[in-house]
Amino acid sequence: MDRADDAVPIAELLDERRHLLDVAYWMLGSSSAAESVIDETYRRWYELSDPAREEITAPRSWLAKVAGGICVARLTLPERDKDRAGQGLNGQAGAERPGLLQEEISAVLLEALDSLSPAERAAFVLNDVFGMAPGAVADIVRQTEPECAELADRARRSLRARRARPTPPQQHDALAHAVCQACAMQDETLLASLLAPDVTAFFDGGGKVRALVKPVHGNTQVAHSLLTLLTRQPRTALHTHSVNGRAGLVVRYDHQVAAVISLDIAGPHVAQVWIILNPDKLRTWNQPGDPLDPPTTRNNSGRVPGE
Repeated sequence: MDRADDAVPIAELLDERRHLLDVAYWMLGSSSAAESVIDETYRRWYELSDPAREEITAPRSWLAKVAGGICVARLTLPERDKDRAGQGLNGQAGAERPGLLQEEISAVLLEALDSLSPAERAAFVLNDVFGMAPGAVADIVRQTEPECAELADRARRSLRARRARPTPPQQHDALAHAVCQACAMQDETLLASLLAPDVTAFFDGGGKVRALVKPVHGNTQVAHSLLTLLTRQPRTALHTHSVNGRAGLVVRYDHQVAAVISLDIAGPHVAQVWIILNPDKLRTWNQPGDPLDPPTTRNNSGRVPGE
């Protein structure tokens, strides 16, 4: 029997359901499919015995794991391929759901995610989009943590390959310098004009700083997020610098590297932005040595973005 001290505030209940819907929507790209998954998730919760539910110390994590597992199973269904082929770019199921997610996820990004294998999509979404712990991702995908890291890395490479077009080094450097100047001037309009309309920014805080958890999508939203992050302070300095062999941005606070930003460029615009804020991954940037020859920055999987 439910006890009075098991009651949960309504705001927490609604936030929990919205989070689960977000996970399912990113995984499947359809609002109706997401709703169905969450209905099934809660059905499994209430099928547990009272003692079994009492043993679950983190219900939200348990529910997210169950929802993720259901999504992975549905991604492998043959019927999904038929549905996906029939949707097309202009009739994607993502348009069904109004609100924040529709603004965050463009048809282009959904189509790109559809190009991944079920395991790659799950590993990428759970790791890069929702920042789940490696062990939780491994449980959902049913592979080892190193295998999941490799799946997420393959997904990143695939997504980048779909977006990237050969960009001469001089053009890349010029665009990186223009982005740096726009950020230094806090010129949101100029910065947005340098970004692709469907640009996506990924923030890697590693759970060590209060960084954005979800990717930010769209040139105006990414520009606003970047300028908020890089708000000028007397002890903050922003420079262009070599990041993974191409010009990127390095942010210093009190002479310590606080963020490293790499840019994926497609033609005349920035297509993807990767912001490394995790202090563990920046530690080697702050070691004594030649400041003009920093080490390679790595992303959530521990690998070089785009490697």
